[in-house]
Amino acid sequence: MSSAGGEAERPVVIDSRQTARGELVLRRAGEHFEVIASGTFLMDTRDGRSERALVREAIAGKRGPRILLGGLGVGFSLDEALSAGAAREVVVVELEPAVVEWAATHLSGLNPRELDDPRARLIVGDLWDALVTLEGRFDAICIDIDNGPGWLVHPGNAVIYTDEGLRRLAGLLLPAGRLAVWAAAAEPAFEERLRRHFTAVRSVTVAVPRGADDVVYVAEND
Repeated sequence: MSSAGGEAERPVVIDSRQTARGELVLRRAGEHFEVIASGTFLMDTRDGRSERALVREAIAGKRGPRILLGGLGVGFSLDEALSAGAAREVVVVELEPAVVEWAATHLSGLNPRELDDPRARLIVGDLWDALVTLEGRFDAICIDIDNGPGWLVHPGNAVIYTDEGLRRLAGLLLPAGRLAVWAAAAEPAFEERLRRHFTAVRSVTVAVPRGADDVVYVAEND
């Protein structure tokens, strides 16, 4: 997810879908796109620095990494995963079919590397369910499905950030693999929880035009 920024422009609704979790809206403001879920701002195309940092920090120093992306968003994280570190495979888990459709239509061409890259594999479904069925382990897992562990898009995502969720995520990592989690603001309680499951935890902040800094939590076991 990405914090809103830039000059205010009157948005125009491009598409609106009713889902099992509420209304999902794609709207355009000038040359930029925004995604709104049940009235809550999720992400836009104005500034992908923190989404790219999420991936960049997770795969730094790794050669040919296998990457799991939780959340497609507007495609910044996927583009970074496919362009940096010569990834051999990027598995993307996206809950909303509409987000996948928008990536191939309204948002197509926003990023040089998209889902049609042969290294990308898409799973449309709930991330928690996917964590049970995914085969093999990953060099990096990048989670960006909410506005942060304390600001959920959907209540069902809460389990991802619990001790149970972190144990499952850690179990899917290769030795020296990294977990990176995006948040729209600092989450001290979540950082402390990470420290119970990983030997090394750090945070990377990305300044945004308005509001608190975006934060990427990076965790690994030595």
